[in-house]
Amino acid sequence: MDDVDRRILNALQKNNRLSFSELAEVVGSSAASCMRRVNKLRSDGVIIADISLVDPKALGKTLTVVVTVELDRERLDLVDEFKRAMRAAKEVTQCYTVTGAADFVLIVAVEDVEAFDVCVKTKLYTNPDVRKFNSMLALDRVKFEPRVLV
Repeated sequence: MDDVDRRILNALQKNNRLSFSELAEVVGSSAASCMRRVNKLRSDGVIIADISLVDPKALGKTLTVVVTVELDRERLDLVDEFKRAMRAAKEVTQCYTVTGAADFVLIVAVEDVEAFDVCVKTKLYTNPDVRKFNSMLALDRVKFEPRVLV
């Protein structure tokens, strides 16, 4: 990966709707070169998705909750099952396996406290492998940048 690839990635992380000619203008290259490079970055798995970021509040998801989860046992099959359950949980927008006191950190986006209560009751209390969990209600999103420094 060279400097042009890095400039392409930085530009696309800010706006992935640029045409190849617009991208070429931003990064100082030709449109054909940008098209080849972007296609290679996609085929190499560097670019993993082209998505639109949606404001959760615009869809009524006004509550964001950070949840730490500790499993009762540290067996690989239980960890894998918890991962599967979190991938399937529509309220869980992010799930990380972490080190330290917790096994997982979840980011949950829901309409309100009542919806979070339903989520907790159906996803965590009913899971026999969850030892404990802690939740923190987000008061203000100070920074949200879903991009990687290139």
